[in-house]
Amino acid sequence: MPEPLLEVDNLSVSYLTDAADIGAVDRVSLTVHAGEFLGIVGESGCGKSTLVFAIAQLLTPPAEITSGRVVFKGQDLVQLTDGELRHVRWRDYSVVMQSAMNALNPMKSIAAQFKDTMRAHGRISADAIRTRSTEVLHLVGIDAAHLDSYPHQLSGGMRQRAMIAMALLFTPQLVIMDEPTSALDVVAQRSLMTQIKELQQQFGFAVIFVTHDMSVVAHYSDRVMVMYAGQVAEIGATSSIFERPLHPYSKGLLDAFPSVHGPRRALTGIPGSPPDLGRPPSGCRFHPRCSEAMAQCTTSEPDLYIVGETEVRCLLYAERLRDAV
Repeated sequence: MPEPLLEVDNLSVSYLTDAADIGAVDRVSLTVHAGEFLGIVGESGCGKSTLVFAIAQLLTPPAEITSGRVVFKGQDLVQLTDGELRHVRWRDYSVVMQSAMNALNPMKSIAAQFKDTMRAHGRISADAIRTRSTEVLHLVGIDAAHLDSYPHQLSGGMRQRAMIAMALLFTPQLVIMDEPTSALDVVAQRSLMTQIKELQQQFGFAVIFVTHDMSVVAHYSDRVMVMYAGQVAEIGATSSIFERPLHPYSKGLLDAFPSVHGPRRALTGIPGSPPDLGRPPSGCRFHPRCSEAMAQCTTSEPDLYIVGETEVRCLLYAERLRDAV
């Protein structure tokens, strides 16, 4: 295997408040290779967005990386200064925010925002900026006439496409997307995701994609990481996890999501609520909601166990792996 484009090693992030230190991301490790599409799924509050903001080095107080490394192209981003990060961010990796209406400046035209982004990375002529801005808008299916439009003059889908166009101004090797389809209707979601996948295949960049939508992950990602309570619950090939989920939480997520194909079946939710990350439960963090919990789950914290090509954080597999020896 070639060296990964991105390697996240034992990364932890806490929100340091007066009341308590809230561990939003707990010792997460993952790799992303060039041209790979990694989907990250889990319930609201499980740490998905905090994780990708930590990877992109966009955290703001009171959030703080408390341990771990984020190695991108052989460079640990955690150790870089703000000035050094400005040379890397947008040029080598870029970020598409969850809400384009909030991420785009409502007081500036799309052209002005593209110009600001490009001028931040060097002296570029006005003609070159206009030409490149026209090219990237064309890539996402927007007419160049909209360069002079303001965000409020564009539909939700067009705003998200404009954000993706901005992310591609320098043809980065990694694009991080934090739920870019969450505010769109189903038709617009499908159109946008198809275009993202086509652009990825055309330019070969890697994608980290955060979403609640299991169907998006099933159709577009190569690998999927399931997060629960700030930790990796399961990570592996998308086809493996959807065909044979190993973690009880992964099974619960899939059972709670309807399918438009196959026989009709009753949907079953996951009982209870995610834990308070300021006071996480002892042992396995999922045990209060788990139908397969054992006595040791309340006291023993599981590691990530390798089962085939999947890693899963569940004591069921510690038992089975011991029995197999």
